[in-house]
Amino acid sequence: MVKTKLRIDGMMCSMCEAHINDAIRNAFDIKKVSSSRKSGITEITSESALDYEKLKSVIEKTGCSLVSCDGIEEIKKKSRLFK
Repeated sequence: MVKTKLRIDGMMCSMCEAHINDAIRNAFDIKKVSSSRKSGITEITSESALDYEKLKSVIEKTGCSLVSCDGIEEIKKKSRLFK
């Protein structure tokens, strides 16, 4: 699993957050997405890394701007085996 953290400029309200989330869900095969207009951050969890140029294009179509892709980190699954 990969967690991608985006900085987005232009989210003004909860509808902007929902619009960004829906646009990302429709463009990519992801597990989870959440956006915050207050922090200007969108976090995406997916099986593999997402294409930056496609992300930028999808975000721009919503009327917002992708400022940066601050972090892509691999999420390691923890074993749930107990001894």
